[in-house]
Amino acid sequence: MVHRAPIKALAFDVFGTVVDWRSGIARDAAPVLARLGRTDIDPHRFADGWRQRYQPALEEVRSGRRQFVILDTIHREALEDLLRHHGVDPAAVDEDTLTDLTHAWHRLDPWPDSVEGLTRLKTRYPVVTLSNGNIALMLEMARRGGLPWDAILGAEVSRVYKPLPESYLATARFLGIDSGELCLVAAHHSDLAAARAAGLQTAYVDRPHEYGGRPAPDADAVQDWDHSVDSLTRLADELCR
Repeated sequence: MVHRAPIKALAFDVFGTVVDWRSGIARDAAPVLARLGRTDIDPHRFADGWRQRYQPALEEVRSGRRQFVILDTIHREALEDLLRHHGVDPAAVDEDTLTDLTHAWHRLDPWPDSVEGLTRLKTRYPVVTLSNGNIALMLEMARRGGLPWDAILGAEVSRVYKPLPESYLATARFLGIDSGELCLVAAHHSDLAAARAAGLQTAYVDRPHEYGGRPAPDADAVQDWDHSVDSLTRLADELCR
């Protein structure tokens, strides 16, 4: 049996793990697309297209080809690119609409088990974000959805985007613990694999509806994680005995 140090803190991926990004973006995009006369664009497919632009944009920063910018900036640029892809000139859309739709990422709803699970886990462990989302985004989302974070950490604090190793190692340092005492909780095998390579413990949460029931793009990166559950309440059952 592999010896593991006791967990001293839980760090959470947020988009897809704690909140349902696809439904929230589709909900907010639908009336905008209708006002633009583009009811031919399926709002859920629009959400998928927006999310697909996420990693390539982050890679420009991770590679050093671009200086660090916050996720709100990346989301806005991706939205404009997506509109152009659909034949909509962003310059023809009023600024308030573009800003408000970009901030749909601030208004995502938690999965049904998230608040209860986090609240229970928080009774035993510090619970923090380890997300690529920026602080304002994470804060508004938390207040709107009742997410009881002890601290909002992640990319804007470390100035590093996942899955670079420093994003995980910096979070452990901020918490004053060793990397092996920090457990990443995520619904994404690729995120967990990078965290494990950096020395973190891992907890996988299955979110089969993140992509509308379609297989996740990183499904082939699965490993034998330290914990594997189907909800955050189930993770609380395991870790808060």
